[in-house]
Amino acid sequence: MFAFGLTEPNAGTDVPGLTTTAVKDGDDYIINGKKHYISNGGNADIIVVYAKTDPAAGSRGISAFIVERDTPGLRIGEGDDKLGIRAARTYELFFEDCRIPAKNRVGDEGEGFKLAMEVIDRGRLGVAAMAVGIARAALDEALKYSKERLVANKTIAEFQGIQFMLAEMNVDVELAQTYTYYAASLKDKKGYRLSKKASTAKLFASEASNRVVQKAIQIHGGNGYMKKYPIERIYRDQRILEIFEGTSQVQKIVIAQAMLKPIKQVQEGIRV
Repeated sequence: MFAFGLTEPNAGTDVPGLTTTAVKDGDDYIINGKKHYISNGGNADIIVVYAKTDPAAGSRGISAFIVERDTPGLRIGEGDDKLGIRAARTYELFFEDCRIPAKNRVGDEGEGFKLAMEVIDRGRLGVAAMAVGIARAALDEALKYSKERLVANKTIAEFQGIQFMLAEMNVDVELAQTYTYYAASLKDKKGYRLSKKASTAKLFASEASNRVVQKAIQIHGGNGYMKKYPIERIYRDQRILEIFEGTSQVQKIVIAQAMLKPIKQVQEGIRV
């Protein structure tokens, strides 16, 4: 099992601001720093850790390293007690003079930021797929409940207000799934810059799933707030989708920058 050791307490979205360091010492590197919210961090056999090999170089000073679980100097904190996705454990990781061989460096020095962004693009497709699954599960639960719940000797599914909500939920699920599949298909194209499409899929699917889950809770009424109904857990699990692997606001930044890049190149006299 692997873990992706990037996020720090003061460097989440601001990846170039990470402060974990890897200092060359002969044929080794010595890593010092702290990571948090690391999925599988307490269970992984191997952690790919991102650290500054040149603190003055910003993003170009970040390198990636393989750190094995039993390496002296690596200390694993207690698992986080989270609102949702509780089966996906996250941990703090502490590196205290953690010595690893230089051969454990992934790629050249300074390539870590590029490697991390490639992983994050793929991760955003994964979150979009999670959003589709959660939204579809919420729709299934709402549809089932609406066919069973009786009011005035009618199932609530017979009321037009509920039907409109179900139709809106279905539209969000179908569009989120279609675009996520489309974006995922582009990953197989050699040399294709996936960032904009991955961010678009993540932004739309995660926010669509929020809308679907909100309506599903509403259809359940007070029962949707009770733990004995699956929608309660679905509601808690959904919320993280608009936060991790880049918040919705970060996705908008990525999309806008991709849209404006050709304009900027033309303004600077670069042939496009």
